[in-house]
Amino acid sequence: MSLSDDGGYGGDGHRGSEAGQTRTRLPGSEGDLYGSGRRPRTGMSSRNLVTIVGVIVLLLAAIAFANRDGSGNNESPGDSAKDTAAGPARPTSPTGTKPVSGKASGIATGFAKTEQGAQSAAANYVVALSSDGMYKSNQRDAIVNAVYTPSAAKARKDSLQKVYTDPKFLGRIGLKPDGTAPGGMTFVSRANPVGTKSEKFEGATAKVAVWYSLLFGIAGQGSQNPVAESWYTSTMQLQWVNGDWKVVGFTPKAGPAPVGGDQTAATAKDMSQAVQGFGGFTYAR
Repeated sequence: MSLSDDGGYGGDGHRGSEAGQTRTRLPGSEGDLYGSGRRPRTGMSSRNLVTIVGVIVLLLAAIAFANRDGSGNNESPGDSAKDTAAGPARPTSPTGTKPVSGKASGIATGFAKTEQGAQSAAANYVVALSSDGMYKSNQRDAIVNAVYTPSAAKARKDSLQKVYTDPKFLGRIGLKPDGTAPGGMTFVSRANPVGTKSEKFEGATAKVAVWYSLLFGIAGQGSQNPVAESWYTSTMQLQWVNGDWKVVGFTPKAGPAPVGGDQTAATAKDMSQAVQGFGGFTYAR
């Protein structure tokens, strides 16, 4: 979901002067959606599709609610005018500045105190907050501590705990009460940023929008929630704290979504192998 400000679907954003796009194409596979013969993506049952979309929308709403306290989502009356005054986004290009200097809990750290650095931080934080780690208590706390400002992290932990441990929600998306997938299945929650836009930059604060696709669902034979693709834009409020960009809050929304292609959907085995075999990216410039 967007990360997610917290978890995968959502975020507060800042506007950047450049936009980048990475396209990853997996080979088509034999076999229909999770193993019953060849079938195009449009062959997914309407019931499954509605269930997946509904679950993600509920998660987006819950994350937005969990993230609403704090200054990150409170904009002054003059903000909209400032936002629209920004110039058009441009393709990503080298800046000559070292992009990142380290990692914390597997998340890039040490972003440059520049507009491009804020965009890089926002893209990486969307990935972290949209990951399956948000569904596991110890990993979730580590992600929140690495991504948020100290004060925001402290304020968000309890609300995020409620979002990601709700047994009814976990049951609807096919996970066990501890946030893990049933035996023999793979839970997939992975954001793939395709571009960032700096909407406001004031030196020590920034507002960056991240446009991304999200793979979400359960890969496995007989899954009732097969992995599907959705599109979101998370607008992240960032603050320069202790030598790095950190999240104060974020706001997720659905879209813009492209027209779906006519590729044959992968089998459960191929989807699981792809998720486990293809690592993610660190986004930096």
